[in-house]
Amino acid sequence: MSQSRTMSLVESIANVLAGFGVAVATQIAIFPLFGLRTTLPENLAMGAIFTVVSIARSYCLRRVFERIRARAECSNAAGQRCLGGAATGLFKRSGRSVRVPHSSRTPR
Repeated sequence: MSQSRTMSLVESIANVLAGFGVAVATQIAIFPLFGLRTTLPENLAMGAIFTVVSIARSYCLRRVFERIRARAECSNAAGQRCLGGAATGLFKRSGRSVRVPHSSRTPR
């Protein structure tokens, strides 16, 4: 099953936001152990910065793994190579492009 870029982003945001409160609470609890004194607004600002970085990281990794999955789906025993992703149905065989009908594509 393929995941759209939009849904990858939505999932990444939901995942990171779910951990935002835990991260800020952890900062409030742990920073004093290391002699770091910060206010709540400073902790929230740091948490927001780390959240944005985490969303970008999660989204990029998800897209990399989706590309790996799509490439693996494209390769088959007949030696075909996918052009533009499995969803396009466009494959290359013997130096020329061949459009594969939707019904003959690998099921998802």
